[in-house]
Amino acid sequence: MTEHKAVDYAEYVDRVWRGEETLLSHLTGAYTGDELVRLRERVGFFPAFANVAVFDTGDGVVLVDSGDFRTAQQLHTAVGGFGAGPVRSVVFTHGHVDHVFGVFPFDREAEASGVRPPEVIAHEGVTARFDRYIRTAGYNSWINRRQFGVPSLEWPTTYRYPDTVYRDRHTVRRGELTFELFHARGETDDHTYVWIPELKTLCTGDLFIWNSPNAGNPQKVQRYPEDWAHALRAMQELGAELLLPGHGVPVVGADRVHQALDDTARLLESLCEQTRALMNAGHRLDAVIHGVQVPEELLAKPYLHPAYDEPEFVVRNLWRLWGGWYDQNPAHLKPAPEAALAAEFAKAAGGALALARRAGRLLTDGEPRLAAHLAETAALAAPDDVEVARVRAEVYALRALQETSTMARGVFNWAAAESAAVAEGTDLETELTRTPEGRRRAAGAISVGVIDDEDGCCG
Repeated sequence: MTEHKAVDYAEYVDRVWRGEETLLSHLTGAYTGDELVRLRERVGFFPAFANVAVFDTGDGVVLVDSGDFRTAQQLHTAVGGFGAGPVRSVVFTHGHVDHVFGVFPFDREAEASGVRPPEVIAHEGVTARFDRYIRTAGYNSWINRRQFGVPSLEWPTTYRYPDTVYRDRHTVRRGELTFELFHARGETDDHTYVWIPELKTLCTGDLFIWNSPNAGNPQKVQRYPEDWAHALRAMQELGAELLLPGHGVPVVGADRVHQALDDTARLLESLCEQTRALMNAGHRLDAVIHGVQVPEELLAKPYLHPAYDEPEFVVRNLWRLWGGWYDQNPAHLKPAPEAALAAEFAKAAGGALALARRAGRLLTDGEPRLAAHLAETAALAAPDDVEVARVRAEVYALRALQETSTMARGVFNWAAAESAAVAEGTDLETELTRTPEGRRRAAGAISVGVIDDEDGCCG
């Protein structure tokens, strides 16, 4: 990347920090070219949906993460132009698919040249994650189709397994640089953050992503919000002057790095403390969800906006972590089949259509949560009723428009499309393209990738 473009990117990064510009340009590849952004003398950066940090050690290159399959060849070209020699090691900060699919071109290059491929280093949990991904590929395909509105998405079943794994801490010395790897549970159970003391540079992986922490994702495996907060506090103590996140732009300057880590930790700590207090007081899950007060001044920060996950989902995940799956409503312990229960409610209300019409009135009256309950019950009682389907589609389409997080919008848009297909006599894929996000995808305005994991994607 030319010096002029590097300056442009630095200015853009500053504007994002100040809240004067969004991450859209970064995430959609406006600054991703066939050259790296040189942030420091030895530090290159590949800014994409999932970032890659590139270090010139004086004895070859070390990568922290490798991006996804869409940018793999571009990354290979950019690293080759960095002028720092071959890639010696690649650290996976965790096993999500948007961070681990960029190694293959480097492996192929090594094989063609008859030399050793890069050593891939990761926490020992990454191996177990890849094994699980292969065994649950069908499930992961379905949840990501729903989350991102892509009915044709197929989950991968081939992975680059790590060559070296560690459990708690691991140190890699290459050339003139030291890479200190620390295990931390947060968004995943296999997470690593990397500290390069000679450069005062911290690579957080997805422990910092320019979003409200992805600690609640409703369709994914367990997250660990309290452990995540502890990791953020430990990273604070390192005194980093440059933070390279898994997603989003770098954080430049010791004061900004400290503030970003501190604010993110405080948000998680508040959610944990409030949830624990309400659970200890004997409240049901319903009361806990609606009783936790989110620190709005923190969510207003440009790097904590709930654009992917959201605090309400974090509370649910804490309940699952600390209290199990039972929500303390006795009727839910061994429930009747949903369709049978819906049929009884419909009979009591005077029919499924009566429930659906009441849902429509609630929607008009500004009660979308209640409207969704009634619309869903009506559709379960009468799944082929066109008028019921039309109301359900309207309810969830409006709910999707009102949400800030990718996760909530994805679920609601999928539900709206399901019912729209029934109402219009079309198919799910046709109706998904009619949603606002579906139209943007079709126009190429946004990129759909798997950010998150099983596990999901982004944001």
